[in-house]
Amino acid sequence: VILDGNSLNTETLLMMSSGNYNIEIASYAEVKVKKARKLLDDIIVENKVVYGVSTGFGNFANVVISHDNLEMLQTNLIESHCAGVGPPLSPEKTRMLLALRINVLCKGFSGISLESLTTLVDAFNASCLPWIPEQGTVGASGDLAPLAHMALGMMGKGKMWSPRSGWADARIILEANSIRPLKLKAKEGLFIVVVNLINKIGLLFTGLRFERQWAQSLLFAHNPACINEIRLALINGTQFIAAIGSEAVERARYIALQADVVAALTLEALQGTSRAFDAAIHGARPHKGQQAVAQRIRRLLQYGGTPSEITENHKNCPRVQDAYTLRCCAQVHGIAHDTIDFVTNILNVELNSATDNPMVLIDRGETISGGNFHGEYPAKALDYLAIGVHEIAGMSERRIERLCNPAYSNLPAFLVKDGGFNSGFMIPHCTAASLVSENKCLCHPSSVDSLSTSAGQEDHVSMGGWAARKALKVVSHVEYVVAIELLCACQAIEFHRPLKSTESLEAVHSLVRTVVPSYEKDRVHSTDIEAVTRLLRTKQVWKCVEKFINQPITPGIEMSRSPTSSYMQS
Repeated sequence: VILDGNSLNTETLLMMSSGNYNIEIASYAEVKVKKARKLLDDIIVENKVVYGVSTGFGNFANVVISHDNLEMLQTNLIESHCAGVGPPLSPEKTRMLLALRINVLCKGFSGISLESLTTLVDAFNASCLPWIPEQGTVGASGDLAPLAHMALGMMGKGKMWSPRSGWADARIILEANSIRPLKLKAKEGLFIVVVNLINKIGLLFTGLRFERQWAQSLLFAHNPACINEIRLALINGTQFIAAIGSEAVERARYIALQADVVAALTLEALQGTSRAFDAAIHGARPHKGQQAVAQRIRRLLQYGGTPSEITENHKNCPRVQDAYTLRCCAQVHGIAHDTIDFVTNILNVELNSATDNPMVLIDRGETISGGNFHGEYPAKALDYLAIGVHEIAGMSERRIERLCNPAYSNLPAFLVKDGGFNSGFMIPHCTAASLVSENKCLCHPSSVDSLSTSAGQEDHVSMGGWAARKALKVVSHVEYVVAIELLCACQAIEFHRPLKSTESLEAVHSLVRTVVPSYEKDRVHSTDIEAVTRLLRTKQVWKCVEKFINQPITPGIEMSRSPTSSYMQS
C-alpha cells in the first residue's frame, strides 16, 4: 500500500490491519517530508523561534534546555505522556494506528525527518507493534497518551508485539528485526519548553508554538537546541480515534448490508409481503438509504420473477399488512446506511488530514500553532454512528421475538419440536435483548461531555477516544444480534419444508447450514451464535447474495411477489 497522506480510506485502513500488507511512501510525499524538515532546520539556524504561553494563570518562566540535557528531556516528555491504562490494543488495531500515523506524517506538515518516518514504516512492515493501552485519551490535544505509548515502543522502551515473539521487550524485538530504535538527532530534539509556575509547582506544558508574527531573536551560549520532533510529529493527532472509528464504520457497513438480507429471510419465514417495498412507495420518499434497502429486499424476494414456493403457498393469506419491523425495514435500515455513509465521509477526510501542532507550512516558510488536533469531528460522527447502527439491532431483536412467538408466527414456540421438553431459541432471544439494552446505554454520546485538562490549557476536549471505542462495541453487539436472527430465520424456514424460498435466500440458508446444522433438539447455542457471527464478520452472507442483488431485474418483476395475492387485492 503506497501512502501519500491524501488517498487513504477506511476500507483500505481496515484491510491493512491483517498484517498481509506492507507500506511504501510515495516519492512525492518523501519530497514534502524533506522540505518540511529543512524548513525547521533553517528556522533553528536563524534563531527565529518563539514559544507561546496561553494558560491565563499569570506568572511564567521560560526555560531554555541545554544541548546536554536534550536526550533526557525527550525521554521525560514521552514517558510522562505514557499514562494509558487498560488492556492493550490488539495487533490489528495497532497496525491501523501505526499505518494511519505514517499516512498523516506523509503530508509534510509535521517536520519529522525522513529517517524517523522510515523507521515507522519498517516497524509496520515487520509487525513490530508497541504496547498501547486503549484508555487514557480525551481527544484533544489529540490522542496524546496512546500515541506516546506508540512512540515509546519505537524508541525501544516498554513492551512490543511481533508475530514470532508475542509480547516482549521493545528493544529486543526491534533489534531482532534489524530496526534501529528512534534516537533523535540534535536538531530533532526539544527546542524550548514552557514551565508554568502555579503555586510554585512546575508543570511541563505542551504548548510549543513557533509563530512568525511573534518572532523574537533568542541568543544561546552554545549550539541552538532543536524543535521537538517527538512532540510535533509522533504524539499529537487524532489517529487513535480515527483508526478505531475506521474499524467501527467498516464493520457497521457490512453488518448493515447483511442485516437487510437477514430481514428478507425473516420476512419470507414469517410469510410476509413484499408489497411494502414497492419502488413507487420509496420513490415518493427518495432517501438514498431507504431506496437502496427496498431494492435489495425486492430483489432477494423476487429473484427470477417467479414467487418462491413459500410465497405461493400463502398467496391467499387474509393478512393485509405486516408489523413495522417487517414493513418499515427500508425506512429504519435506510437511515442506518445513510448514517454509515456520512460517518465514512467524515473519517476519510480525517484519515488524510494533518492534525499536528504546530503546522509546518512549506510554501509560506513558517510554522503556525492551531487546533487541528481537536477530535470533535470524528467524535461527533462516531457518536452518531453508534446511534444509527444500534437501531438495526433494535429491529432485529423484535423480529427474533416474532419468529419465536407462535402468536405472531404460526410456527412452533421458540422454533423447536417438542416444546417444553426442548426450550429451543428461548434464551438466544434473551441474549439479543440483553445486547440491545446494553447498546441503549452505549449510545449516550460521549462527545457531549468535556473536562478541562492541563491546567485550563485544554479547556474543551472531544472525548473522541471513548466515542470510537463504544461505537465499535455497539457494532459488535449488532453483529451478534443479527447472527441470532439469522439462526432463527433459518430454523423457521425448516418448518416450511419441502417448500423452497427464492434462489438467493436458499443460498443464504445453505451457507448457514455449512457451519450450523438444523436445530432438532436442545444443544449449546453459544457455539452456533459464534459460528454464524464469524460468517457475518467475514462478509460471507453478503458475498453469497451479492450477485443476485446486482443482477438486472426483468421489467415488471419488482412490483409484487404475487400479483394475485390478497395484498394486491386490498
